[in-house]
Amino acid sequence: MFIGWFYSFNSRLNKIPSYFCIMIEDKNQQRTKLSDLGEFKLIDHITKNFEIKHKSTIKGIGDDAAVLNFKQRKIVVTTDLLVEGVHFDLSYMPLKHLGYKAIMVNLSDVYAMNAHAMQVTVSVAVSNRFPLEALEELYAGIETASKIYNIDVVGGDTTSSTTGLLISVTAIGEVENDNEVYRNGAQPNDLLVVSGDLGGAYMGLQVLEREKEVYKVNPNNQPDLEPYSYIVERQLKPEARKDIVKLLKDLGVKPTAMIDVSDGLSSEIIHLCKQSQVGCDLYENKIPLDPQVISTCEEFNIDSTTVALNGGEDYELLFTISQDDFPKIKANPNLSVIGYIKDKEAGMHLVTRAETRIELKAQGWKNFNV
Repeated sequence: MFIGWFYSFNSRLNKIPSYFCIMIEDKNQQRTKLSDLGEFKLIDHITKNFEIKHKSTIKGIGDDAAVLNFKQRKIVVTTDLLVEGVHFDLSYMPLKHLGYKAIMVNLSDVYAMNAHAMQVTVSVAVSNRFPLEALEELYAGIETASKIYNIDVVGGDTTSSTTGLLISVTAIGEVENDNEVYRNGAQPNDLLVVSGDLGGAYMGLQVLEREKEVYKVNPNNQPDLEPYSYIVERQLKPEARKDIVKLLKDLGVKPTAMIDVSDGLSSEIIHLCKQSQVGCDLYENKIPLDPQVISTCEEFNIDSTTVALNGGEDYELLFTISQDDFPKIKANPNLSVIGYIKDKEAGMHLVTRAETRIELKAQGWKNFNV
């Protein structure tokens, strides 16, 4: 028996949805074995609601391969693999949210290239402990993401697994010629900018892990997540920042370099600086933190700056801009200038509130340390 905290999906991306707590093991719920359908009927069943939205999608699900036509635009492609027990815990990650998040993880990489996401493929490996109804929940989240972010689901694969649930998503996007943004374009004197706020996803994870331990001791305990609604949502239902790509275009700003914040702010700054062969000063007092992150850090006795630097899974966009573009963004509440690009020889440092300089180190998510 395990517990899940479910958010209701809302098409307005900036609205915090409501949640409720529910025991998801129901003795009377319907459980249809996947073996009763077979692979092809399963694929037909779980993909029947996906609709084609883009002219670039010539052929989607239903043939040996998808056929796409992007004409004169450049194509960006990215893939992520999510593994049960490594990237997610189904004791508190509802399957609908997992499907949604799997799409967000990939779309975020597309937007970090200053591109528009158009298509995705979704492949799933699943063990026999999952009935058809569980996959319906997973694909309901995928379908919701595809509608909100206007993408076509054009293919994928399903297979069996002996180790739990695995999800692989490939996202395909397009970008106008010469409008793509790489990690390697930052120049000395550029400004370092980040969207949104940081640290919420990590602190939401800490709350969920704590409530899981409480539940294991007392299964009758029902968690009160109301004080943590924002940060729990940041963990269970993140949003990729498609809006920032549009915002920058509307403002007439093209970043000189860009990356998404998936592994922690410090790791991403180091990636960007190494690729661009530059140094950086990051100012601690400029890092955007939501009040709920600050209060929860105090509750857990964790330093909020450390959380922002190393927590990861925020899926905000980190980028550099020319100082000439600063007047265009300075009054925008979605963007924060947090640092300054310097020569490579200057190194990469955090400038603390006490104005001491600490060398930045990558201490965020590390694969293969599980």
